Amino acid sequence: MKTWLNAWPVFRQLTDGDPFGRGDAVRSAKTDSLVARTASADRVAKSICPYCAVGCGQRVYVKDEQVVQIEGDPDSPISRGRLCPKGAASRNLVTSPTRQTTVLYRRPHGTDWEPLELDTAMDMIADRVIATRRETWQDEVDGMTVNRTMGIASLGGATLDNEENYLMKKIYTAMGAVQVENQARI
Repeated sequence: MKTWLNAWPVFRQLTDGDPFGRGDAVRSAKTDSLVARTASADRVAKSICPYCAVGCGQRVYVKDEQVVQIEGDPDSPISRGRLCPKGAASRNLVTSPTRQTTVLYRRPHGTDWEPLELDTAMDMIADRVIATRRETWQDEVDGMTVNRTMGIASLGGATLDNEENYLMKKIYTAMGAVQVENQARI
């Protein structure tokens, strides 16, 4: 009977001088067997959360070149170790079995996706950008020199930081696009 009572945490709290249950009285064998996922990591890589433009710091714990845990980086002056629920769950971005890891292409009027090599996909994109620019280029409008294309536009997302938006603006402007916007301010 005493063995059964000792296994009961409330009994241990009352008899071991731990009435608030903050010490060893409430520990179980299961609790003692638990090990943090970060304890088994080979290395830690610092990163930035990809979900929004805030740029919270993350520590990515890696074991055998596989991500085992992602936590907030306490050294980050932006987030000071805190992550929102999306950032805290960002491990799923790289470890989810449903993560798409290959380029897929659906031909015009097609019904099925087919895998493509990354180099092939990048060449297709470049060819289409060049063709669109050539077909939609305007030297002048109503007698005014404009040197632009209205056939290319860019809408950046909230996950882009200021530096990325700056570079995107520069590359699109160099191509002659004038419709460049981002929604990072929302």
